[in-house]
Amino acid sequence: MTTPATGPGAPGPGHDAPDTPRPGTGGNGTGETSGRQDGVPVLADAAPAARVRRFWAARRVPAAVLAALVLGGAGLLLYDVAAVRADRQAMAWRRELADGLATRPLDDTWVVVGAAVAVVLGVWLLVLAATPGLREILPMRREHADVRAGLDREAAALALRDRAMEVSGVQSVRVRVRRSKAAVKAVSHFRDLDEVRADVESALATGVEELGLAHPPAVTVRVARPPRKG
Repeated sequence: MTTPATGPGAPGPGHDAPDTPRPGTGGNGTGETSGRQDGVPVLADAAPAARVRRFWAARRVPAAVLAALVLGGAGLLLYDVAAVRADRQAMAWRRELADGLATRPLDDTWVVVGAAVAVVLGVWLLVLAATPGLREILPMRREHADVRAGLDREAAALALRDRAMEVSGVQSVRVRVRRSKAAVKAVSHFRDLDEVRADVESALATGVEELGLAHPPAVTVRVARPPRKG
């Protein structure tokens, strides 16, 4: 048998007990959440989106070729220097190269060709080192700082093509997606061309937004009639 609590702090007859904080209310009893709901992280907990950059290519083939050439040339030169130190004659190619560099004038054809080849190779290596590469991969928006995603340009073109084909009056569509532009050529066999173009542009605007790209391409649409047969 229990007796009701009495005293200044006890609830009177007909009154309910004071509300107690429920799980997931943040302890304030108002039902508002503070970034979590039932212990599950929500979007408010996500880290701020980081700046999106292009993907960098590994450059494995150029790096392997350059490393092989440098290693082979350095090994051959080191062997020849060691042979000369051992009182042996230098290799013929090194003697001819030294004589040619000492006797040939700077305006000689082979000197100019060799210098041009060296400059082209140097510029090529600098371009490879300073540019990201992977032009076929379009970076997507980053909702989390530790997650990166990319979309192949052909896949993006296919998705936009399917969007355009849903428009009434469109018979065929060709889409070409670049880094900053998307060119769309549609063929309409009925309906007014201006109306078809407006509907295609509206559908593609929605399609580009759904792709989730960090830098959405500018879409240009051209609509024409199918060629006449005969």
